[in-house]
Amino acid sequence: MPGALRLGDILVLGLGLGLIVILWQQRGDTGDSVIIRSNGDIFLAVDVRLNRLVRVPGPLGETVVEIRQGRVRVQSDPSPRQLCVQQGWIAPGASAICLPNRVSVERGHSGYDSIHY
Repeated sequence: MPGALRLGDILVLGLGLGLIVILWQQRGDTGDSVIIRSNGDIFLAVDVRLNRLVRVPGPLGETVVEIRQGRVRVQSDPSPRQLCVQQGWIAPGASAICLPNRVSVERGHSGYDSIHY
């Protein structure tokens, strides 16, 4: 009968759906970690789900990074223009760079290595 599914068709569909489910479960979420750098070196790498205030030393003073309820932001910074603080909560795959104080906060990774050069 044309148009009817045969046993082989059902097996291929089942295997395809099973593969999709397995790949979906193994995909990485880019926003699970926070990497804080001071003067180019990793100061702290931590899970974004851990609530804490992190005090990061820099040449101008202390930058305070807030990690709360799965979100990350620069709470305070001694830099004169306060661009990091004004950026607000950092989206997954994004980062905040406090240049005068040489502190950066990276939320997860974007998957594009060339952007980080």
